[in-house]
Amino acid sequence: MAGNTFGDIFKISTFGESHGAAIGVILDGCPPLVEIDEEFIQSELDKRRPGQSKITTQRKESDTAQILSGVFEGKSTGTPIAIVIPNEDQRSKDYSHIQDKFRPSHADYTYQTKYGIRDYRGGGRSSARETAARVAAGAIAKLFLKQRGIEIFAHVSGVGKLEAPNLDTSDLQQLLEQRESNIVRCADPATAAEMTEFIDQVRKSGDTVGGRINTIIRNVPVGLGEPVFDKLHADLAKAMMSINAVHGFEYGSGFDGSQMLGSEHNDIFVNQDSKIKTLTNFSGGIQGGISNGMDITFKTAFKPVATIMRDQATINEQGDDTTISGKGRHDPCVVPRAVIIVEAMAALVIADHLLKYEAYHNAK
Repeated sequence: MAGNTFGDIFKISTFGESHGAAIGVILDGCPPLVEIDEEFIQSELDKRRPGQSKITTQRKESDTAQILSGVFEGKSTGTPIAIVIPNEDQRSKDYSHIQDKFRPSHADYTYQTKYGIRDYRGGGRSSARETAARVAAGAIAKLFLKQRGIEIFAHVSGVGKLEAPNLDTSDLQQLLEQRESNIVRCADPATAAEMTEFIDQVRKSGDTVGGRINTIIRNVPVGLGEPVFDKLHADLAKAMMSINAVHGFEYGSGFDGSQMLGSEHNDIFVNQDSKIKTLTNFSGGIQGGISNGMDITFKTAFKPVATIMRDQATINEQGDDTTISGKGRHDPCVVPRAVIIVEAMAALVIADHLLKYEAYHNAK
């Protein structure tokens, strides 16, 4: 099975299934002498782990990361970093009723047809549980980027038809504190309260709801990305679209930009304090596939979680009509836990492109 590796220089390969013994990641290409803060890595995993509030799945996992290699005396050695995260709270019996049925909008049918075999316990390899491995690797990418002064911040900007107002992004640390003050991870407290109540109502009705996550990446140098197939925004899009339940990606002005005139949309260059900037940022910090030094901004849209606690019509492996109902522990809305996954994948993309950028300039 291909498709388990992401990145060119700062490269990860993840392994494991939702109900197997463990999941994990091998990170190759991390430069030596990066300060590896294990408490920070664990704190990132804690933001993604299940069972953290009434509006997330009640599966109880500590998601304790064990670093097996590539780190010595608190620093990366430049060799592959292997991290394993044991699965502690598998309930495979919760899935016995679907072992020969295809859940609507899940990967069951496509996976079975492609490979001729599938792990029906939580979706196996196609489960969002795999993303914990990405968060662990993304935490190391963040530590690497921190040495370069690059910051990444994401928050839940929308749930269903609820939408947070545009935020003042001048102080990302303050926004981070506001985000972590509520269980939905929206940096606007008033909207967060509405979102939390709405998600809980959806949960009690046995249904699910989708949402949106806004991301900002600050202090990225000019020159990351390539002008044709390896555009920076294209790689960010691939990273976001690889996350379970993601159905949409837009950067800068996104789809709203298609309604504007060129005279409205063009970002005018100015020289401020001997630095080239733009008066607006409809380009989202990327022009011609290459970062321009402005904040990189994008939005990621998540569909409603496919498992709902209601009876639905479906078919079984023999093609016969049948009925299926959700059981077990599932998120009524994925975005509160997905914030940290979005940040992790963004960090992996920027770290990879930064190393390619530095390799290019070192070779000149």
